[in-house]
Amino acid sequence: MKHHEHGADALCPAGKTLYERALREGRLTAAEAAEAPCLTSLGLLHPAVDDLGRLEPATPAAVLDRFLSASQDRIHETRRREERLLELFEPLLRGTPPPEPADTPTLRLLSGTDAINEAISDAMATAAHELWSIQPHVHYHDERGLTTQDMAMDRDQALLDRGCRIRTLYQHTQRHMPLIDARYEQLRGRAEARTLDELPDRHIIVDAAVAFVPAGDDQRLALEVRHPALVGFFRTAFERLWQLATPMYPRAVQPRSSGGVTPRQRAIATLLVEGHTDAAIAERLGMNVRTTRLHISKLATTLGSESRAQLGYLIARSGILDQEAADR
Repeated sequence: MKHHEHGADALCPAGKTLYERALREGRLTAAEAAEAPCLTSLGLLHPAVDDLGRLEPATPAAVLDRFLSASQDRIHETRRREERLLELFEPLLRGTPPPEPADTPTLRLLSGTDAINEAISDAMATAAHELWSIQPHVHYHDERGLTTQDMAMDRDQALLDRGCRIRTLYQHTQRHMPLIDARYEQLRGRAEARTLDELPDRHIIVDAAVAFVPAGDDQRLALEVRHPALVGFFRTAFERLWQLATPMYPRAVQPRSSGGVTPRQRAIATLLVEGHTDAAIAERLGMNVRTTRLHISKLATTLGSESRAQLGYLIARSGILDQEAADR
C-alpha cells in the first residue's frame, strides 16, 4: 500500500503500530520500518549509533516537546508580527490629522484620565452588541483614591442589562487576584474573561464602531479610533489573542476525566512536558510552588510514575494532553 505524507498530528495506523512496537522492544530494523517512512521523517525513529541498519525510538516526551515548541514558535511569531504592526502604525496615527472636518472624527487624541473615562463611558452608553477589552494591569486606585473597579462596575452592568456581552483579556499572573474575582461575582449577564502570558497595552473595543488604544507610556494619553479599517484590525488582533487565551470566567464545572486527572493537573502536565520547572509552572498558573508540587505528586500517583523522567513519558502515553487541548 502506498504511504501518504502526513504530519505528526495525523500519524498513520502503520506508523503508530510500528512506533509502539519500537517503544516496547527498543529497536526496529530498517526493513521493518520501511512500511512507515513517516517515522524517520518525523524524527520518531533514528539510526542507532553502533548499527546504522537498526532504528531506535525517540522518547514520546522528547518528540512531543519538539512538536509543541515548534507550534509555540509559530504562535509567538504571530504575536511579534502584530506588535510590530502596532509599533509601526500607532505613531503614524498620532501624527496624522483627519483628512477633512466631520461630525464624528475618525481619530481623536484624548488627554487625561477624566477625558479618557468620559469618552469610554459615552461609547459604552450607545453600545448595542459587545465590549472587548485587554487589561494587562489591574489598578486598584486612581489619583482621587477611587477604585477603578467601582468606577467601571455601573457602566459594565448597564451594558450587560441591555443584552450586550463583555469579553476581557487579563495577564495570566492576575488570574487569582481578589479584585478580579470580586468583579465577576458582582457582574450579572454575559461577562467572559480569559488570560494570556503576554498581552499588548490596554485596548478597549466597543461594538465594531470605536476602539481606544494607548497614545503614550504614562496611560494619560489615548487615541479614540473610529476608522472602520483600523477598528477592524484591532478586532482581528483581539480575536486571535482570545482564541489563544485560557478561559477564566464563567467558571465551568468540569468533571474529572476517566483517569482521575483534574483540569488543573492536565494544565500542569502540559507545562511539565514543555520542560518548565516547578517554580515556572506555579507562576504561569497563578499558584504557589508548594501547591504545584502537591498537584504534581498526585498526578504521578494517578499515572503510576516513580520518577520525574517517567512521569513525562506516562503523560504523553496517557492521552491527558489531548483532553487539555479539547478543554481549551
